[in-house]
Amino acid sequence: MHFKDRIEAGQKLASKLQEQKIKDAIIFALPRGGVILGAEIAKVLKVPLDLVIARKIGHPANPEYAIGAVSESGELFCNEEERRTADPIWFKKEVEKQQKEARRRRKVYLKDKKSISPEGKIAILVDDGIATGLTIKVAIKEIKSQHPKKIIVAVPVLPKDTARELKKEIDELVALDIPDYFLGSIGAYYDYFPQVEDREVIDIIRKV
Repeated sequence: MHFKDRIEAGQKLASKLQEQKIKDAIIFALPRGGVILGAEIAKVLKVPLDLVIARKIGHPANPEYAIGAVSESGELFCNEEERRTADPIWFKKEVEKQQKEARRRRKVYLKDKKSISPEGKIAILVDDGIATGLTIKVAIKEIKSQHPKKIIVAVPVLPKDTARELKKEIDELVALDIPDYFLGSIGAYYDYFPQVEDREVIDIIRKV
C-alpha cells in the first residue's frame, strides 16, 4: 500500500479508528512525523492531542543505526546484544543526552502546556510508520507507566515481525499495511515524505 502523504495516511487511520466508536481517548503522537497523522485522527475522533517523545540512541560507529531509545522520563528500550558491545560510559552519557533532548522538544513544541494524563483513558499512540520499533516500544513503556485503561498503536505501515512483537505489549494494533516484505524504510511507502520541521509541529499543535 502507498500513501500520497502523511495527511492522507492520517485520514485513512482516522476512518479505521472511527469504525470502533472509541470514546474517552487521547492521541499521543510521536514527533515529528507522527504529529501530522495524530492531528488528523484527533480532529475526526474529536479527542485531545498530546505528544509522547522518544529519542533514538544511535550506534557510536554509525549514529543512523539505532541500538536503543529513551523517553522523556528515562524509560529505556534497547537491542541488548548491541548495548553489550557499546562502551557503558558512552552509553550512559548518550542516554542522558537524548533524554535531555526529548525534554527540550516538549518545551519547544508545547511551551507551558500541561501534558494530558492517560490514566484510566484509552491511549492511542500514533506515528507515520514503524521500522525497527525501538522508539514506539519505549513510547509504550512511557505511557504504560501512567496506567491507561487501554493502549492502541495506530500506524500506516510496519513490518510483520515488529507487528507480532508489539501485539504482546499493547491491547490493540491498528495498521493499514503489514507487508510480508518490508521495503526497509517508512518513506518508501509514501509518495511525498519530507522531513517535518519543528515549526510545523508547533503550528499543528497550536491549531488542534
